[in-house]
Amino acid sequence: MGPRHPLRIAAALFALAAACLGAHAAEYGGPLFDAHLHYNEEAWDGDSGPYPPAEALARMQRNGVKAIIANSRPNAGTQTLAAAQETRAAGVTVVPFVRLYRNRDDYSNWFRDESIYEMVQAELARGTASGPYRGLGEFHLYDSANANGAVARKLIVLAEQKKLAVLAHVDDTAIDLLMAHSPSKGQAMRLIWAHTGIGGPPVSRVRTLLERYPLLMGELSYRPGLTCEGGMLCPEWRDLILRYPDRFVVGSDTWVNQRWSAYDQIMGGYRRWLAELPPEVAQRIAWGNAAALFGLR
Repeated sequence: MGPRHPLRIAAALFALAAACLGAHAAEYGGPLFDAHLHYNEEAWDGDSGPYPPAEALARMQRNGVKAIIANSRPNAGTQTLAAAQETRAAGVTVVPFVRLYRNRDDYSNWFRDESIYEMVQAELARGTASGPYRGLGEFHLYDSANANGAVARKLIVLAEQKKLAVLAHVDDTAIDLLMAHSPSKGQAMRLIWAHTGIGGPPVSRVRTLLERYPLLMGELSYRPGLTCEGGMLCPEWRDLILRYPDRFVVGSDTWVNQRWSAYDQIMGGYRRWLAELPPEVAQRIAWGNAAALFGLR
């Protein structure tokens, strides 16, 4: 038996390594809720663009995306997805948001433009083929001080009063400013923080804001420092997510057509790091948190 013993050890080590490799390669297999999806005019352009509804929905379907927050420049893109036969055929639920942008000029002026407020009111009254609008945004504040703009203030009040969620691409300073404008001072404000701060505020600051605002949720596309070698969660982010498993969602952020072309890779990346979390936590982030926010089963 002596000569065979090292061989047995080597075989056991090989089997263990193979098992570890297989576990690392595993992916989360449940449904995904894409909580940050744009269907902008350059993607579809009245059905003649590179990603008409059939193509866009095919990408969602093959990636197991069962629901989306749809927000588009202009809002006709969201209206199109909400009404498309392909959406129903793919089994995708559209949760429509009113985007504040009719064109690119609105990105840097919406917070003080009264016509934006009027447009929002008209869209809310109109609704969509998939039902009423459930939120406002995505909107950007490239200067956090613009959270104090007259229209920004009015829209935050409107969102809380109508129980609309808000999808905001802002820094951590603007989170505090926006919350301060809400009637509840942020205690009843349903705000989805796009990218959980694309500028990369430290995890300690994210934790402080999560503790301060009980309905704040972090969306994780483009988040600096989220993943480390091999596309797995960095330790401090894994710890934060495990501490607040009901406060994070995932999204594709298809703001340009290159994101549509990379849709499979984006969703595959989420599935890989979700697989390293406890199954119940992975399910919450992939689906459950956003689904609960909008009352989906």
